[in-house]
Amino acid sequence: MNKQITVVKDIKEMSKLSDEIRKKGEVISFVPTMGYLHQGHISLINEGRKRGNKLVVSIYVNPTQFGPNEDLSRYPQDFEGDFKKCEDASVDIIFYPDNSQMYPDGYKTYVNVEDLTENLCGASRPGHFKGVTTIVAKLFNIVKPHIAIFGEKDFQQLAVIRQMINDLNMNIEIVGMPIFREDDGLAMSSRNAYLSPEERKGALILYKTIGLVKELCNNGENDASRILKQAEIFIKLEPLAVIDYLKICDSESLKDVDKVGEETLFALAVKIGRTRLIDNYLF
Repeated sequence: MNKQITVVKDIKEMSKLSDEIRKKGEVISFVPTMGYLHQGHISLINEGRKRGNKLVVSIYVNPTQFGPNEDLSRYPQDFEGDFKKCEDASVDIIFYPDNSQMYPDGYKTYVNVEDLTENLCGASRPGHFKGVTTIVAKLFNIVKPHIAIFGEKDFQQLAVIRQMINDLNMNIEIVGMPIFREDDGLAMSSRNAYLSPEERKGALILYKTIGLVKELCNNGENDASRILKQAEIFIKLEPLAVIDYLKICDSESLKDVDKVGEETLFALAVKIGRTRLIDNYLF
């Protein structure tokens, strides 16, 4: 029998609950999500279950991380389905606030991590990471976790959050978890729900491109510009694909590099139809 989940919508109630858990000496593990949970999220939740006494999952589609022409209005949501998945995964608390709780009238404060946010998704989605760091900082202040768990598919997001934690002296352990993939290699994402059957096949070009890049490097190629050129030619063979970016960069600074070496990141963002997908591979 699944245990009962507490659903909390009020910030003060969530904070009070966290204070009570902490007073008992229990460890709070936390998985922040925008909902529409898939197996990748469940892998994070399962890790949280192992690492803490109380497991909190937040479900909140954060408007400040979406640009004016992005998919906020159509972002997939299914709270009933999410609740069932959380129940099956033995989540203790779902924090499920609305915009009036998180951004009340007169809201004026944002958290901005510089430098790390200038390349990759930061370059093509201006303001995105300011929204991410702001909401994550707010969630951390409300939920008060000891441990927070994120997926490595959003590699830049993970790096930016780690930087914020260090810079703002937040006493939270950040855990990164490997990319969770479909059987055919497509990285799991809530946005995969947008894909038509034809687009779903086309979306495999991201994973296939990672395979090409790995093969080139295994065969001795380490010049980043030559690798990226081959990757670009390869992606353009897929008629549904439009490249947002292809990058080879240092995995710590996220600056572009000339040569592939240890701890180098290959990252790509590609639109399949109207759907923007990201993936990466860490050498």
